[in-house]
Amino acid sequence: MRAHRTSRRTAVLALGTALVSLLATSPAGAGTSGLPVVTATSESAALYDDEAGGNSDADDPAIWRNAADPGRSLVVATAKEGGLKVYDLGARLVQSLSAPKPPAEDDAPGRFNNVDLVSGLRTSAGRADVAVVTDRGNDRLRIYRIDPSRPGGPLTDVTDPAAAHVFSADQSEINDQRTAYGLATWTNKATGRTYALVSQRERTRLALLELVPAAGGKVGYRKVRTLDLPSSFRLPDGTSWSACAEPGELPQVEGMVVDPATGTLYAGQEDIGIWRLRADLTGKPVLVDRTKEFGVPGVYDEATEECVPGADPGYGGKRLSADVEGLTLLQERGGNGYLLASSQGDNTFALYARKGNAYEGGFRVGAASETLDSVEECDGAAILNAPLGKRYPRGLLVVQDGQETPEVPDGEGGTRTATGFKFVDLGAVVDAAGL
Repeated sequence: MRAHRTSRRTAVLALGTALVSLLATSPAGAGTSGLPVVTATSESAALYDDEAGGNSDADDPAIWRNAADPGRSLVVATAKEGGLKVYDLGARLVQSLSAPKPPAEDDAPGRFNNVDLVSGLRTSAGRADVAVVTDRGNDRLRIYRIDPSRPGGPLTDVTDPAAAHVFSADQSEINDQRTAYGLATWTNKATGRTYALVSQRERTRLALLELVPAAGGKVGYRKVRTLDLPSSFRLPDGTSWSACAEPGELPQVEGMVVDPATGTLYAGQEDIGIWRLRADLTGKPVLVDRTKEFGVPGVYDEATEECVPGADPGYGGKRLSADVEGLTLLQERGGNGYLLASSQGDNTFALYARKGNAYEGGFRVGAASETLDSVEECDGAAILNAPLGKRYPRGLLVVQDGQETPEVPDGEGGTRTATGFKFVDLGAVVDAAGL
């Protein structure tokens, strides 16, 4: 969730704005906080979150590698009410799939939040690569078969029509939108079974859903178990702390990724930090790193709809500025590599060792030119550490950009809310961060 949708931390946002202004004048390779800066090589066309733009809001990407022709690989990305977008490696739109219409006029419309991929999923029509999407508007998963040779576009909806709601009992609960939100897929090497791990919006709950074959090549799912992460924490001084939020909200998870080598789930609880736990949702979660805001008291102001922070007692972390978003893995051989997290509040990216999770550094994505701008308020991120043709021989990083430029007037004295996706040469990130 981007901070500009619900402004909880006014001081952090003000600091972030100042940092963005400074970064715009900084040379590539030297960030204002000592972090290296890389630049994108291309970007998608801006998406606009208004009626004229189809209420499209960029959120989360995933990278599908075309094994037969890596240079023709694809990026599948969510756009909230704008549905699902498919891009080629030049960030050009290949396919656009609409989110479902609301069941009735007063019901919530389809809203695609997060996406992840599964290679070789077992279906009744044979093995298939699929994209799995959380439809936050309808509290369901949507599953799309990927076939680059298909004339009408590479993605086809193969969701079982009988697929149940993930968290809601009925349409009334769906309309409250405490629904399917974050997503990560996982195939258990021991059993060969494939799962989706799904978080619940405005709650701390995670659900483990097994993907199962249905008739006619369709794919459904069944709930295996759930787990609730903490919503309050005991501080070193003996007091109890909960993150400030709108009344009734709990600190939700969105960014998630599973390490396939170990079956470890990393979950970003936006105001809290990064959790490490078993992907089967058994065992005890471990907090790998905290946000800088962890432990800071706050009071929600109904008039301004913002949280007013109190004095910082100094219990927070040093690297992540809430919200924690966009978790993804840079996988290397032998279980080596890095966990990447988007530090949304200060527009940076943090890197942790895949083994042991020690902090290894970070970076920013700065402006390459006046039109190819920097990345702010990043929601989702995806890494593929594999050759992708001549364009990306060392792999690709795709990140959501929460503030696309140049700004476009909305005709009412303001500007249109614009978002998009930046494509970054993974080799440049590795070199700049000294990995």
